[in-house]
Amino acid sequence: MQPERDAKDRQLDEHRVPLDDLNMTTDQGIRVDDTDNSLKAGTRGPTLMEDFHFREKITRFDHERIPERVVHARGSGAYGVFELYEPLGEYTSAAFLNDTSVRTPTFVRFSTVAGFRGSADTVRDVRGFATKFYTTQGNFDLVANNFPVFFIQDGIKFPDFVHAVKPEPHNEIPQAQSAHDTFWDFIQLQPESLHMVMWLMSDRAIPRSYRMMQGFGVHTFRLVNAQGQGTFVKWHWRPKLGTYSLVWDEVLRIQGNDPDFNRRDLWEAIERGAYPEYELCVQLVPESREHDFDFDLLDPTKIIPEEQVPLRPIGKMTLNRNPQNFHAETEQVAFHTANLVPGIDFTNDPLLQARNFSYLDTQLLRLGGPNFAQIPINRPISPVRNDQRDGFHQHLIHESRTSYAPNSISGGCPAAMDGYRHYQEKVEGSKIRMRSPSFEDHYSQATLFWNSMADWEKRHIVAAFLFELGHVERKHIKQAMVVHCGKIHPDLGAAVAQGLGLPAPGGGQVHANTSPALSMTNQPRSVATRKIAILMADGTDAAAVTAFRQALEGQGAICEIVAPREGEIGGLPVDRQLSAANSVIYDAVVAADGAALAASARAVFFVLEAFRHGKAVGAVGSGRQLVEAARLPNDVGVIVGDDIASAFAEAVAGHRFYDRDVSGVPA
Repeated sequence: MQPERDAKDRQLDEHRVPLDDLNMTTDQGIRVDDTDNSLKAGTRGPTLMEDFHFREKITRFDHERIPERVVHARGSGAYGVFELYEPLGEYTSAAFLNDTSVRTPTFVRFSTVAGFRGSADTVRDVRGFATKFYTTQGNFDLVANNFPVFFIQDGIKFPDFVHAVKPEPHNEIPQAQSAHDTFWDFIQLQPESLHMVMWLMSDRAIPRSYRMMQGFGVHTFRLVNAQGQGTFVKWHWRPKLGTYSLVWDEVLRIQGNDPDFNRRDLWEAIERGAYPEYELCVQLVPESREHDFDFDLLDPTKIIPEEQVPLRPIGKMTLNRNPQNFHAETEQVAFHTANLVPGIDFTNDPLLQARNFSYLDTQLLRLGGPNFAQIPINRPISPVRNDQRDGFHQHLIHESRTSYAPNSISGGCPAAMDGYRHYQEKVEGSKIRMRSPSFEDHYSQATLFWNSMADWEKRHIVAAFLFELGHVERKHIKQAMVVHCGKIHPDLGAAVAQGLGLPAPGGGQVHANTSPALSMTNQPRSVATRKIAILMADGTDAAAVTAFRQALEGQGAICEIVAPREGEIGGLPVDRQLSAANSVIYDAVVAADGAALAASARAVFFVLEAFRHGKAVGAVGSGRQLVEAARLPNDVGVIVGDDIASAFAEAVAGHRFYDRDVSGVPA
């Protein structure tokens, strides 16, 4: 079922190149009779410069790549629609937040931050979650991440942070990783980064899917109503499927099996009609409460705990259409924190202020000049009228004979009339390079994050620190990070120190405050869109497999038959050959045959690996022989029997069994 066409989709029609059999032409519309042979002086002679088709074709090829983004280079995009739950006129005059009958078109780009375009999807990294709302008042860009905080407080440090996390300059190693000296040297000298590092070391940094990933606007913005009254706002995207992550050992193997894992997952879900859904939620703080917290609302390294200011769902976004051309749409889309509509405004967050300059400056270089907003994916659906002309790649033909204001020749058009009005805020102070003392607390929210984690989440954070710092060559950097960990919490400091063979740091008293919303436990449970491998071989009871599969797919699961060879097994088509499959690209595995597969080392490893990664393992009929051959411990999440579809679905819906003892599993 195709989604209903919206205004942005219809607008793109004039730019689409149809699939047809028209004759090939040059860019000038001249028909081409041969595109396989260049024009030569004789069949073995030199190529002639007058071959305009050859020169145009090779020139276009030479220039078809544009500079990749310095950060967020590796991305994936999709179109969607935003629907408002209730009017918010009390807080904002933004039209798309006041009319529940309007379906606002959107385009979302998910991305990793550190890696180059060719890096893998599943690296340990922050994820971008940038949304362009094509509203009737112009484009509003919500440029979010999947973490609610950032590494730095002031944008002047952004080049330093990016240079530190990028591959080291002498050998350009490692790619898309923070496990190296320059990153951790920066962190140990910048304690303001510690809260963000706790998120980075958690499983939040390795999401199962873009469809199961939260998004946060990071900064405190301001909503402004028709009376000019302001309200502070924090933006949150909350996935309807819940927030789930991978495990680290699994991530390392996915990178080799399918470096496009998250990109493929998003694309295939939309193609199947399993449209990802996200609720847009806000935290609203009256201006009268600006200084009621033990942190500064303008500090981008801090969160407002949900227990202090609950999330208010205000609408839902559904991603329902894949791009038709990756370069034209996903690669050329340009987001900017300063793309606002009336009713939404900035605060004086120094990182946000820097981003408001940096994004535009980057796009001027990357997309070839000031007319990048005319690229179809970036065009607003509202009319564009101004006196800004010429420049590289100007697509418009301005008929007016004036390009200035005011003018009388063109009837004074276009004229600045009722439009965007900035929030009126009194600002005064001496010119100074200094941060507010209210930005000086760098440990308490990092401690809050640690305190709020479940035991399994804490174990994963410690393991992440040990992996990362284990790749650091300089001992003084490791020692400094152990000290920081001890200040966050003595348990964290002691565990990291023990793993690195360093003395446990001395630690003072830390607070015991928690925010349960920070943990990824207690997420919505569903088997929908979960990918399940059914292992089969000759002799499998096809009828039993069909019934089992129908029971799971009836709840929205995606089942694939994996067998030693392609073709059919028991009359059922094989989706993937065992030698070309791996458990890490599935959420769970079911052994439907054991007699033939129990002797297969690859099949045994498939089951063992899934078990090691905390996944549900099922066995029906003779499939129990494969489970027995794998010698799995008698543990939770191993479902064996003839009528297990319901119990297995419930196990898969829980995502992982993190308390499972896998220390003795050879996988």
